[in-house]
Amino acid sequence: MIYLDNAATTKTAPEVVEAMLPYFTEYYGNAGGIYRLGSESKKAIIRAKETIAETLGAASNEIYFTAGGSEADNWALKAAFETYRGRGNHIITSKIEHHAVLRTCEYLEKQGAEITYLDVDGDGMVDMEQLEKAIRPDTILISIMYANNEIGTIQPIREIGGIACEHGILFHTDAVQAYGQLPIDVEDCHIDMLSAGAHKFNGPKGVGFLYIRQKAKLRAFIHGGQQERGRRAGTENVPGIVGMEAAVKRAFRIMEEKAEKETALRDYLIRRLLREIPDVTLNGHPTKRLPGNVNVSFAAVESETVLIMLDMEGICASGGSACTSGALDPSHVLLAIGQPPELARGSLRLTLGEDNTKEEIDTVVETLKRIVGKIRAMRI
Repeated sequence: MIYLDNAATTKTAPEVVEAMLPYFTEYYGNAGGIYRLGSESKKAIIRAKETIAETLGAASNEIYFTAGGSEADNWALKAAFETYRGRGNHIITSKIEHHAVLRTCEYLEKQGAEITYLDVDGDGMVDMEQLEKAIRPDTILISIMYANNEIGTIQPIREIGGIACEHGILFHTDAVQAYGQLPIDVEDCHIDMLSAGAHKFNGPKGVGFLYIRQKAKLRAFIHGGQQERGRRAGTENVPGIVGMEAAVKRAFRIMEEKAEKETALRDYLIRRLLREIPDVTLNGHPTKRLPGNVNVSFAAVESETVLIMLDMEGICASGGSACTSGALDPSHVLLAIGQPPELARGSLRLTLGEDNTKEEIDTVVETLKRIVGKIRAMRI
């Protein structure tokens, strides 16, 4: 099998699984207990917060654990609106955000929010001038993703954060694809809230975190007990949290080497696809993109057919976001960058990981040449 869908999820690293195991069977106490068994769980949670905070240049009491990136996005947007709607009801985001943000914005519109959805250019970049023009006296939040989950484009987050800070507006970034892949400094980028999910960087599924700057006095998201300082009630997923901490340590230890390898393979794959298969379009910024992201569109081809045929060859890929698999409509991201629907339906996302090799890339290219040629010949 050749796995090229790391943007959807990554393999849980063996050392992550090893770190988690004792917290299922040995240190299984509830972190809220005053006895020693419970205090071991509490200590593990505190250590994990400290580890994550250090990677962001944040304080440990600004890290809140969630069930993943989608929950973190929901929490950031809903709580910001509920907390600050007395100042205004206007939120700015972009047309290429993950559906965890876009669907939440749709929900908030029904609650009285006014949302501005910024356009992006042909590479998927937000325009700073348009962003500044969209700001109003009642703007309370800007939410722009760090890096796009489909086309890999990395946004100018430092500039966006600077604009938000200058105008006294909260800034949230969905960093689910970026955290663990790129160095991030919340102070330097003026980030007030940041979402991440462990399974994107070789951690377990079902756990993530939301960074909330202390000055952002957001209301509780889940009511009940006093977990997460009263903002997110519910017994903590201690094994998941421990696993995420192990994955964070691992990701930041190998980040530079991993990015260098994936970038080289990414560029090699792009060059071969564009050179050897006719009528192929690269989607996303040519250089300001995630190290392992390749997104291309094939003219006169349906991506669903390509994916089925790749699977038969033992190659795992996707047509876009894993959260929209099975959808018949073309990607909202590709439409936003100006791609016609018929071409967008032929898009393929190939996302690399640390285990991929040049030999695998060669196999994928040769397989795609054969598959795309066969499909196009059948249409004639």
